[in-house]
Amino acid sequence: MTGGPHTVLVTGAAGFVGSFVAARLAAMGHRVVGCDNFNDYYTPQLKHDRVQALLTPAGVECLTVELADAAQVTALFDRVKPTLVVHLAAQAGVRYSLQNPAAYVQSNLVGFGNMLEACRQHQVQHLLYASSSSVYGQNAKVPFSESDRVDEPVSLYAATKKSNELMAYSYSHLFQLPTTGLRFFTVYGPWGRPDMAYFSFTEKMLKGEPIPVFAEGKLTRDFTYIDDIVEGVVRLLFKPTPGEAGRAPHAVFNIGNHQPVTVLDFIQTLEQVTGVKADMQFLPMQPGDVPATYADTERLRAWVDFAPTTALKDGLNHFATWFRQWAKA
Repeated sequence: MTGGPHTVLVTGAAGFVGSFVAARLAAMGHRVVGCDNFNDYYTPQLKHDRVQALLTPAGVECLTVELADAAQVTALFDRVKPTLVVHLAAQAGVRYSLQNPAAYVQSNLVGFGNMLEACRQHQVQHLLYASSSSVYGQNAKVPFSESDRVDEPVSLYAATKKSNELMAYSYSHLFQLPTTGLRFFTVYGPWGRPDMAYFSFTEKMLKGEPIPVFAEGKLTRDFTYIDDIVEGVVRLLFKPTPGEAGRAPHAVFNIGNHQPVTVLDFIQTLEQVTGVKADMQFLPMQPGDVPATYADTERLRAWVDFAPTTALKDGLNHFATWFRQWAKA
């Protein structure tokens, strides 16, 4: 991978992870162009706020593009001419995939197919894309390793993410397109997604409203702070897996904190950082949910000499401070 300034296309750049990654790459001196479809899965205002707070000061333009439309993707690549692509645009969320499966098929399958083909046509040097820890399903072996079987997804969202890994592998194999998939584990932090538990719990607790706690709060999650995610993304972007000795230039990495906590312990930590006692409303486990997520990060550490380590209390402290300021604005 050449070290000079690259032209990097970041999809989903008005999203949580995308906005931080785009700003970081711009700060490193690369030409960064972002795109997003600004859909209303959660309030588009938050996406516009991220653009204003994180992208505009970094000099990153964020174009409005629908990636499920092949003509728009072709026009985007013709305009940007990227050498590297960070594909973070997707229809997110496990529970919503039960209500609106078509959105996942369009964004995560059709959209991703369009991206792969555009990267091939433009001979992009490396496509780094978001997968998800949800591909592990109800995996009983912990921690979750990239070599574990992942062919029993328990939600359509998870199925689309596993499909992305398969589609990317085929393009790497057929066309020697270097691709890397990142299995993110419960990303949290400032400017995060309102549909995520840490965000909605904080919002409800500060308003004195009850919070829904599924499966008696015994589910465990490997919460990963946004700064750690960005560091992993950036290091991996500039170190694609080479295709050698008949191997496709494709790899998959976990990016998680390797320190899972129960939802009850997570709520207790949130109470500490906000100074507010949670009114917990216990509910049964939801369809599509998994009992645990726990990342094995040895492969990541071995490849780029880094793995996430931010303590949950520190990360939630940063989030709560940001949330209070944002909610007042």
